[in-house]
Parts: sequence; structure tokens; C-alpha cells
Amino acid sequence: MIKKILVLGLLASVMQIAQAADNLYEKNYKVQNAGGLVSQQANPDTKMYVSNHKDDDNISMLENGYDMMGSSGFEAGNVQSDLALAHAKSIKADTVLVYSKYASKQSSLSKIDAIKQAAKTTGEVDASVLKEDEEQYHYYASYWAKLPMPLLGIHVIKLVHAADPSDPNTKREEEAGLKILAVIKGSPAEKAGLKKTDTIKKIGEMTINKSDDLFAAVKQYQGKAVDIAYERGEETVVAKATLNSR
Repeated sequence: MIKKILVLGLLASVMQIAQAADNLYEKNYKVQNAGGLVSQQANPDTKMYVSNHKDDDNISMLENGYDMMGSSGFEAGNVQSDLALAHAKSIKADTVLVYSKYASKQSSLSKIDAIKQAAKTTGEVDASVLKEDEEQYHYYASYWAKLPMPLLGIHVIKLVHAADPSDPNTKREEEAGLKILAVIKGSPAEKAGLKKTDTIKKIGEMTINKSDDLFAAVKQYQGKAVDIAYERGEETVVAKATLNSR
């Protein structure tokens, strides 16, 4: 039995204060970059963009020299995007990209369950639970920091072919080399003609099969002109790149 129903004020200012006190973007934030990545600026002028093209945006950010610090994802009712910007500023991000998508309306059954659970625990029920047909949305935000110009300038991934589930004798097979996900604009890689979906095979005399190989090769040849062998489709290409140095 419900002992007491708390009636919340409906003024917009009160709602904003409540949301700011419990920022869901901050509460659901997960760090992606283990290196403690933040803006190079002591007091960054953080920008926020609202979009609906997450995958394309991720590639664009990588190409423009940014790396992802982390992300927030959750489902809720109406949440102001300004809260994502507030969290982005608190973690010293240069840019935050915000996305929202309609999820569903809260069902009557879910409301009843929430009321029963509240009655069993605190004996108090938030009046917002009783609102009719509250719309729910999927929210997602990614937080980005601008990187210094890299030595080479590519983001890569290792491709692995899954084993055939119908044949227990097959194994997962790794593709040779590293597939390029994005080429940073203005970098030595772009100047050498490398493109997204190319597969890096060698840098100088070093064979590239995993990320550690790439890091080691770039470190060894930094500041030097070096041959880079890669595959584009069925063709093997060798390009000359002059790497940056630090």
C-alpha cells in the first residue's frame, strides 16, 4: 500500500536544478582511453554538436585529429543536452557529440512495478512515476580531445575471420596486416596517399601484423623518409612517407 505520494513542482527551473544535481551523462560516463586523455588546452572552449550519424561522425573526428576520451549511454525521459556539455567541460573535452533516439512510452505495468518497489522500500513514490505515457529516449554522447599531430597519422584495426560454426575443426583466422579505419588530415599518411580500408603490411623493413608492430615501426623511423607497403583491393602498393618526429 502506498503510504505517501510526493508531489513535485512542475516549474521548469525546479526541473533543471533536479537534473543538474543528478547529471545522467556524468553518472553513466565510461572512460575509453586508458591514457588519461584530456584537451591540450588548460581551459578548453568545449563545443557541443547534436547529430544522428554516430558512425560517420566517429570517422570524421578521427580524421580531424581527435581521439575519444569516453562515452555516456542511457535510457530516460526528457534530458537536456546541455547536461552533456556540462560534463564535457568538467572532464576537459574539446568536443562532445550528442545523440538521442525515441525508445518507447513507459508501460502501465512498469509504472505499477515501480510503485510497488518504492512502497516496499522507502514507502514514498515520486510523482513523476505516475505521469501518463511518459516517453523514453535512448541517449548517447561521445567526448573527444584534440591530439598533437601524430608521427604517421592512421587509426587501424586487426581483422579476424570467425570460425565456421558448422565445422568444429575450423579456427578463427587473422588477416595479415592492419586495416586502416581513418587517415588523419594533413598527416604524413595522408600526404603519402594512404586511405581508409587500405591494409598496412610493412613500414621500412618491419612487418606490420599488430598494433605493437606499428608503434615500434613509427618510433624507429620517426623523422625519416620510409617506404610503406600496403594493399588496396587486390593491388600491393609501396609509398614513401616522411614521418614526423617528437
